[in-house]
Amino acid sequence: MTITAFSPPADSAAYFAARLAFHTDVADVHAALAAGAADFTVVDSRSTAAWDQGHVPGAVHLLTSHIPRLAGEFLDPARPVVVYCWGPGCDGAARAALALATLGYRVKEMLGGIEYWIREGYEVETWEGKRRLPADPLTAPVDGGDCGC
Repeated sequence: MTITAFSPPADSAAYFAARLAFHTDVADVHAALAAGAADFTVVDSRSTAAWDQGHVPGAVHLLTSHIPRLAGEFLDPARPVVVYCWGPGCDGAARAALALATLGYRVKEMLGGIEYWIREGYEVETWEGKRRLPADPLTAPVDGGDCGC
């Protein structure tokens, strides 16, 4: 088995620049929020039951199916949006991002979703209050530092 052909460097640079324009990760979102960033809105596109289990503190709850009808009521069209769903095995955030982009919002998908938010040890809000689980050593540095990337 061999690796398929590699792209020319300019093609690779264009691809990865575009990828970063459309995606962010939980560590970057957490760091921005912890630093007091107020220049974007986080949207959780999951069900109410999932939202109640735990969501990113300060996120707006907006189910994907409700975006066409309610986005204008809950989101400022001049403010970029970071959207998430369950995790890397779910396309819910991509569907929500598409719905928002179609309405004219600048949007990024938060890779890893709430699964990696929790696995990296970040606090969540639940219907019972706030909670934090220890970081999973398979997904985050256990010493509380960053991954170095």
